[in-house]
Amino acid sequence: MAATIVGVDPNLEGDLWTSFHALFVPEIIRLLNPQLLPRYIALAQKYQIMDSPDEIAIAPDTTYPDVGITPTGASAPAPSSTGSISATIELDTVVAQPYPHLSIDIRDAKNRRLVTAIEFMSPANKRGQGRRKYLRKRERLLHSSAHLMEIDLLRAGRRVPMVQALPRAAYYVFLSRADRRPKTQIWSIQAGERLPVVAVPLQQGDDDVPLDLQVAYANAYDLGGFAALAAS
Repeated sequence: MAATIVGVDPNLEGDLWTSFHALFVPEIIRLLNPQLLPRYIALAQKYQIMDSPDEIAIAPDTTYPDVGITPTGASAPAPSSTGSISATIELDTVVAQPYPHLSIDIRDAKNRRLVTAIEFMSPANKRGQGRRKYLRKRERLLHSSAHLMEIDLLRAGRRVPMVQALPRAAYYVFLSRADRRPKTQIWSIQAGERLPVVAVPLQQGDDDVPLDLQVAYANAYDLGGFAALAAS
């Protein structure tokens, strides 16, 4: 399949991300498994993120006094004997919605032990409740014996927490090797720049395997026909 895109299509960074993500993850697995088998295997993991972003909560602009004042001489309205029945206003409340998400586990094929986790930043896990849940999962991985790779191809939302400021870039790939923590390798990617070939670590004594993110991205992009949306 011919690659038709270099870099990242910003049109996929919004509501199309879920559709693209569902194709991107299998393409990465398709590139990795021939290099991993038979000793290791890359497996897709599916879970739900409850997305209830803090940013959409709206506060009222007007502050109301706690005490009401009735003008002198004016008669107050008689209270209803039955109380109020109809609400005075109807607005939308914030309700968390389930958001499907995929990640990749690279496991030792013999004993199924997790060797490397590949996580993907999404609109849901970069904000609000979804981000808080992801950070808890991330903390568990960082305290485990597994390597952690995080792929962030979205400009919006909050980045993963780092002690030092990140270099200015549109996109990032983070690699935390279990034997190098808290040191983290970072690929910083500018808009329009080709996605890198990144190193996927395995168990000690085994060489890293290369993952060409641009090939995986372009294959998923072509398979989903997303170029037609960009042209419309």
